[in-house]
Amino acid sequence: MTHELKILPQYYEEVKAGNKNFELRKNDRDYMEHDTIILKAWDGQKYLDKEPLKRTIKYILQDCPEYGLMDGYVILGF
Repeated sequence: MTHELKILPQYYEEVKAGNKNFELRKNDRDYMEHDTIILKAWDGQKYLDKEPLKRTIKYILQDCPEYGLMDGYVILGF
């Protein structure tokens, strides 16, 4: 499955540079390992003219509120 997601410009640049290899997201899309995410730069009002970044979900961290991850949220590793 492919998920198109908005990403703020500062985080977009970190993913593009290879410094950020995860996303913290509300788990409202039934994310699964091996799904594809398409990250589109978004400034809060409109999409920016930047090439979307395509990543594959390799790991999903969930269900661990004892470490600060709120219920209903996941960390997607790619």
